[in-house]
Amino acid sequence: MKRIDAARLRAELVRPVGPYARLDVVTSTGSTNADLREALVEGAEDRTVLIAEEQTAGLGRRGRTWVSPSGAGVYCSVLFRPAGVSLAVLGSLASVAGLALMDLARELGVRAVLKWPNDVLASDGRGKVAGILAEAAASEEQGVILGVGLNVTPSREPVEPGPGGLPPAALSDLGARTTDRTEISRLLLTSLHERESAWLAGAGDLATAGLLEDYRAHCATLGQEVKIMIAGGEKLLGNAVDLDRTGALVVETNTGARRTIFAGDVVHLRPVSG
Repeated sequence: MKRIDAARLRAELVRPVGPYARLDVVTSTGSTNADLREALVEGAEDRTVLIAEEQTAGLGRRGRTWVSPSGAGVYCSVLFRPAGVSLAVLGSLASVAGLALMDLARELGVRAVLKWPNDVLASDGRGKVAGILAEAAASEEQGVILGVGLNVTPSREPVEPGPGGLPPAALSDLGARTTDRTEISRLLLTSLHERESAWLAGAGDLATAGLLEDYRAHCATLGQEVKIMIAGGEKLLGNAVDLDRTGALVVETNTGARRTIFAGDVVHLRPVSG
């Protein structure tokens, strides 16, 4: 598969013509998120982008491996330094990335949905198309590393299903109008800029930013009976009934009590009957 064209992306997306401060494409790295965490400490600017043709130690949530074979996907991380956004709501940036991926899917003619908190699924249930990992990082000024792993074409090697038994699915399997990874990267980063700009103007509040209703509309988790594995080993069963202004999931248990869940592994059990 043709390599991602870094020169074209810089010409269209990097200042002064575009919103990003720097954009690099590397042949191989362990993890683009890990590389940008180091760059943050070294003073890298807001909106620094790193894309890899291959990751040898790509990470998903809770330290899981994200399989990132050479030439088969877009493995991209962006460093944001969101001035004016409190630490308590930085996690909502993952919801922003989810909406950017929905914009991308629409542009490519792919039917996809969001699975809370950080997955993009084929709407026909065929599998997981993309994963998102947002990591707050400490430095003299706060920063967030936002990573996206997107399957463009199928991996040549077998991939183990993730939590909930979801196999990987690729854009090419779902009828995408193009599998040109340079064009896909351009579309994704353009949408991410637009969505993040609204989020920043709303100080990280999804409702104020005008993003919450859009996320609700795309989120297949809402209206589902779910099982959630929470850090520490707790399991919660209930109905996913809402999302709050920070992107946290509101679950109603069988006792009628409501709990707000900020992070966890979610398994969709079945739709809640109306």
